[in-house]
Amino acid sequence: IEQPTFPKITEMCVKMIRRVNDEEGIKKLVNETFQKLWFTPTPHHDKEAMTRKILNITDVVAACRDTGYDWFEQLLQNLLKSEEDASYKPVKKACTQLVDNLVEHILKYEESLSDSDNKGVNSGRLVACITTLFLFSKIRPQLMVKHAMTMQPYLTTKCSTQNDFMVICNVAKILELVVPLMEHPSETFLATIEEDLMKLIIKYGMTVVQHCVSCLGAVVNKVTQNYKFVWACFNRYYGALSKLKSQHQEDPNSTILTANKPALLRSLFTVGALCRHFDFDQEDFKGNSKVNIKDKVLELLMYFTKHSDEEVQTKAIIGLGFAFIQHPSLMFEQEVKTLYNSILSDKNCSVNLKIQVLKNLQTYLQEEDTRMQQADRDWKKVAKQEDLKEMGDISSGMSSSIMQLYLKQVLEAFFHTQSSVRHFALNVIALTLNQGLIHPVQCVPYLIAMGTDPEPSMRNKADQQLVEIDKKYAGFIHMKAVAGMKMSYQVQQAINTCPKDPVRGFRHDESSSALCSHLYSMIRGNRQHRRAFLISLLNLFDDTAKTEVNMLLYIADNLACFPYQTQEEPLFIMHHIDITLSVSGSNLLQSFKESMVKDKKKERKPSSDEETESDSNSGSESESEEEASKPRRLRKRVDSDSDSDEENDINAVMKCLPENSAPLIEFANVSQGILLLLMLKQHLKNLCGFSDSKIQKYSPSESAKVYDKAINRKTGVHFHPKQTLDFLRSDMANSKITEEVKRSIVKQYLD
Repeated sequence: IEQPTFPKITEMCVKMIRRVNDEEGIKKLVNETFQKLWFTPTPHHDKEAMTRKILNITDVVAACRDTGYDWFEQLLQNLLKSEEDASYKPVKKACTQLVDNLVEHILKYEESLSDSDNKGVNSGRLVACITTLFLFSKIRPQLMVKHAMTMQPYLTTKCSTQNDFMVICNVAKILELVVPLMEHPSETFLATIEEDLMKLIIKYGMTVVQHCVSCLGAVVNKVTQNYKFVWACFNRYYGALSKLKSQHQEDPNSTILTANKPALLRSLFTVGALCRHFDFDQEDFKGNSKVNIKDKVLELLMYFTKHSDEEVQTKAIIGLGFAFIQHPSLMFEQEVKTLYNSILSDKNCSVNLKIQVLKNLQTYLQEEDTRMQQADRDWKKVAKQEDLKEMGDISSGMSSSIMQLYLKQVLEAFFHTQSSVRHFALNVIALTLNQGLIHPVQCVPYLIAMGTDPEPSMRNKADQQLVEIDKKYAGFIHMKAVAGMKMSYQVQQAINTCPKDPVRGFRHDESSSALCSHLYSMIRGNRQHRRAFLISLLNLFDDTAKTEVNMLLYIADNLACFPYQTQEEPLFIMHHIDITLSVSGSNLLQSFKESMVKDKKKERKPSSDEETESDSNSGSESESEEEASKPRRLRKRVDSDSDSDEENDINAVMKCLPENSAPLIEFANVSQGILLLLMLKQHLKNLCGFSDSKIQKYSPSESAKVYDKAINRKTGVHFHPKQTLDFLRSDMANSKITEEVKRSIVKQYLD
């Protein structure tokens, strides 16, 4: 059999490995497959097998560059955890081999980079190898301790391509994890790292600065305690910011400020990044000074959030986000609350600023989560008898209070037209829920709404959160289901690119599935909850509910396309449609009849001759009105041609219309709900192939088993309520009353 090529193997591995968090059976299969493929020790003499393994792993890592590496971390954690208590640890041995050989390959690629023909290929390989080493360091940093000195020179890589920057960032991330674990590293080695990092911080852009400051934080705080070195750097940028602030206060339009804009942006970002990793209010930094550094930094950064240039505002907000990680209590400051909440709630505010505020909250929550997990691990090692829960509660109490401040505005960001804003808002809510910082019931309707997002990744994330909530709190989803449906309509309104087109409640693809099908599938298993939910939706069609027509169309679409499984489900809906129609429908027709007039001539007392004539005509006139108000199929047929019949009917009713047109428009509006229910019933009847007698015989009080048969869905049956769509597209509710509009309303009445 022909051996599959490397790209094919890589593609297969990528597809398999993404299932690492799937259901237990698949998860077990993935773990076993990759344990055999990658994490089984290789005989020392078989260099070829080792090289194949290295190339395969790095190819898969390179292929997942844009989608993230969570799968690798999860896989490695699963495998290492499975052998924690075993005496023989093959996965650990295989990891040691892989790390040692990856370092060898890095040295080989570096040598071959001088060969201009393969420079691009080998540069890509070098990045993949170093990225893979970082992933190993993240899970087992001890594996890289002996290679730390080999990695350090890569901090001096000359940056000319994207790959060069990636090398520097990944090496900085590796050293951040590994250097604190080294026993008695040489002072020269540590001083060289500090100097290399400082040069990179001063010279390069945001991503490099962020990773290098983070690495410097680990080296200085945990190993060298070289605080003066960092304090000098901080003062350099803090001083520049203070000077630029003074210049701006003197003359906001100064040309000097324009020329110094790059320096301003760098200073805002770097001051924030340094404040994230160093607490400059410690005596080690500021000595005996009584100045409160965090408050001074807050004041400076807040000043530039009011700048006229959006780029400056964004960098100031990024800086604030960094500072809040070191000092979360600053988020309780009134000016910060006002800034964050106004950016999130102001519809006219820049999308970039909204996204940055949401990113700040996301980063804070991620950092808190990491901190909590680390504290948990540390305490488990040191003192099993301590109350760990109490330890965590101190920190999570702060996070919970912070999220309560901004929760409403973050949730409201779900209704933004830009998917990037919705994406970050959902990330913040998911982190908040996963950490148990708020009561989930308030998020349920919003998550139901996000489950209708056009982007599959966001839909799935929102649906997953609902599943988790349902596991822990049975009944919450059902309790908020109708509110969630209404909110999902708001989300669809927000993302509707063509306001003239009515919002629809199903996906415009081959499946034509209901947008809220996941919600229905969660509720349908409980008969009582399902029925209550369906009745609540049908009640919205009642004329007393005053629901807007487009929302009724949206709900009808969902009801038409829900994933019904048994006959009982659509029969129950049709049964209740009949009840609603018998009451609301009759009332509606009656109110229209009452608004019609018998004679438009001014009423006057007839003479005795006229009275006699009137008596002879009154029968025929009232008869004509009665004819017009009968359902069409019951009327006397005068002509065999149905079109002329319809025309005669319309003309007969047109003669009886009142001069005041308000009742007509009211009727047209209210009757849309009735028409939609009629169309919905017909659609379900066609879709499921039910006969009239089956629908008539159905009784909701009968045993569930009677109607427990599966539905045989007909293909190609689509829900298309033409009259309601025409009503919405023509904006009839706000139209001027012309003869044409009157005729349209009369036709609606006759239908």
